[in-house]
Amino acid sequence: MSEMQLTYRQAESRLLEALADTPVVLIHGARQCGKTTLAQMVGAPRGYTYFSFDDAATLAAARADPMGFVADAPVRTVLDEVQRVPELFSAIKIEVDRNRVPGRFIVTGSTNILLLPKLADSLAGRMEILHLFPFAQCEIGQREPWFLDSLFGRSFAMDTFDRMGKQLVEQVVAGGYPAALVRRTAGRRATWYRHYIETLVERDVRDLARIRSLDILPRLLKLSAGQTAQLFNVSDLASPFQVSRPTIRDYVILLERVFLLELLPPWHTNRLSRLIKTPKLHVGDTGVACALLGVDSDSLVRDRETFGHLLETFVVQEIRREASWGGQEVRLHHFRDRDGVEVDLVLERGGFEVAGVEVKAAATVTSADFRGLRKLARASGERFRAGVVLYDGEASLGFGDRLFAVPLRAFVSGISMSP
Repeated sequence: MSEMQLTYRQAESRLLEALADTPVVLIHGARQCGKTTLAQMVGAPRGYTYFSFDDAATLAAARADPMGFVADAPVRTVLDEVQRVPELFSAIKIEVDRNRVPGRFIVTGSTNILLLPKLADSLAGRMEILHLFPFAQCEIGQREPWFLDSLFGRSFAMDTFDRMGKQLVEQVVAGGYPAALVRRTAGRRATWYRHYIETLVERDVRDLARIRSLDILPRLLKLSAGQTAQLFNVSDLASPFQVSRPTIRDYVILLERVFLLELLPPWHTNRLSRLIKTPKLHVGDTGVACALLGVDSDSLVRDRETFGHLLETFVVQEIRREASWGGQEVRLHHFRDRDGVEVDLVLERGGFEVAGVEVKAAATVTSADFRGLRKLARASGERFRAGVVLYDGEASLGFGDRLFAVPLRAFVSGISMSP
């Protein structure tokens, strides 16, 4: 796969829309997920001047005189890795208020700079946020996204597909980072991911916080990868270390801020009691997770339990990426009650629509696999749109009112199934 094949981004249209009517557009996401490429791809043809705060001289100049740096910046400017100079936020606010021109600044950040002090006050109402993720499978295959529209539209046609088998395992292991995907072999991709994790921990995490024992973080990340798609358990994560549970919780928050980990909140409703209110832990990309665990496609073919957890994370992240491109907000949750009934992913679109997705690595699906989705449907009432079990089988089938079994081949390949 060449780099030319990886320049297609679904987020490009959203960025262009925002630049047409908003003074500042923030592209934030993990390092190496394509923020700089996207900013330059959109900005260069439109006359944007690019400055990176990874450059020592540029960083020093901005820190020495943030007001002057922003005031002297060209009319259209890209500020890359702006989290390294939080002093710029107030200066950008003053400049934008002085001359409120749409598309004045494109800024990028490799940490969740929305959590940094003063930003919310500085740029509220002046900035649109575009969260960029590693590549989704439809971007890699250069196909249009379709799944969420079909899910909320209850439009899955009956059809048949080839099973994915080991190809599915290989795509989970490959992940979605552009620089990894252009490597020619699985071994070279795994090497890239290992170096990426080491660099990120040593650099960005050290910049964010003073941690007494930086060596804890790689071990904590590996433990977290082993718990991906499972309920977040601070005690289990803290047990190998001589640090308190609150400290481990703080470290997890830190790893969330650099987009390596994320917590999927529980879904709740007044119609159900005995709900589990614990979030689920997910690694931000399965390529990272596999590198942390030291697993490859051959070992995952044999270890079906680990693959099942990684596949769930893979699907969650694919859907999260697709959700980030739409005009309507889609909120992601999980659902589990104290009787063990669960749905891997609950989606709420707008203020009314609810849908659910269950993930299976198996090649068969039965009525029992819809138990959680049926309970979600009853609890959601007229808000419920559809429930889907994604599985590595051959047939797309209906399983009763608004319930469908959909092959992972269709989901991963971006093959639209609208009737």
